[in-house]
Amino acid sequence: MLVGASDASTYACGGQSRHGGGGPRAYGQSKLANLLFTYELQRPVRPPVRACHACCMSAESVEVFERHRARLLGLAYRMLGSAAEAEDVVQDAFLRWQNTKPGSVEVPSAWLAKVASNLCLNRLDSARSRRERYVGAWLPEPVLTPDSALGPLETVEQRDTVSFAFLVLAERLTPSERAVFVLREAFGYSHREVAELVELSESNCRQLHRRARKRLAEAELSRSPADLPELRALVERFLVAARNGDLAGLERMLAEDVSSVADGGGLPGVARRPMRGMEVARYLAATLRRSVAGVAAFIQEVNGVPAVVGWSGTTLVGVLIPEIAGERITAVRIVANPDKLGFLADQAVRLSRSPEVSGS
Repeated sequence: MLVGASDASTYACGGQSRHGGGGPRAYGQSKLANLLFTYELQRPVRPPVRACHACCMSAESVEVFERHRARLLGLAYRMLGSAAEAEDVVQDAFLRWQNTKPGSVEVPSAWLAKVASNLCLNRLDSARSRRERYVGAWLPEPVLTPDSALGPLETVEQRDTVSFAFLVLAERLTPSERAVFVLREAFGYSHREVAELVELSESNCRQLHRRARKRLAEAELSRSPADLPELRALVERFLVAARNGDLAGLERMLAEDVSSVADGGGLPGVARRPMRGMEVARYLAATLRRSVAGVAAFIQEVNGVPAVVGWSGTTLVGVLIPEIAGERITAVRIVANPDKLGFLADQAVRLSRSPEVSGS
């Protein structure tokens, strides 16, 4: 839902109260809509991915692929933790689909899932060395989950495997463990089907799945959609306290062993080392108060939970994703690397044009 948080929108403009003209929530919604409209006008025009080479294919073949696009993007994102790389995987899968003879693929969904899985495995093999050279902490790319572009999020497993908690812990898995777990848990493939998709034996896949579940057992994964209003209220209180420099209020909302990790890709002013305990409260209060004059903050659903999305003019500058257990925030993850914010910014524009979303 693309609306500004009621209290959060008050602090988005340097602490000036905006309670007139339909109330703060209406103000936050209007401000975000205007901001996204301006962003869309200014962003570079990209050639549409799905149009590439489509002229060489039959309309039926293109239609078959498009029916599976969201599912493939959701699969690749869960396996890679990068929306940009997931889009590249989907495009590569399309090119391979283009080269098949019409009618030669009996089950397109399985064929495409196998192609996408193997493309992801190839990328995961090289990802570890790239991330070892990464400046500072590495975090996944955030995504707006009200968007249907990542496929259905109807089951607990589908929501869990798109959560930041899962995507962070999944970095501990081997590529094969991650592929088997995602295919089995998020997409409901049987062990036999998973074995065919990743070209391993069924017994090996069962073993990989058990190992992955064990390594991921500590994850506090995403909540039921019914919990979102309560979580949103907590995040709103957190944002107000942080921007007011209310350390006592922050400490009441943070767990004693709370941790904070920021991914700025080497950007100046972004913490490069993880923080724990009450150091987190001081860091968040200082960071959010320092940026109050130039950044508008909105509460939006990111990776299944309410999160703080910050815009400076028409530039998306950061996303703060909390991890919540009970009524306490147990972890805070901040993504400020500009290279990891483009997909979410484009999602925000697309969702702002949706009557179901923008009118809510």
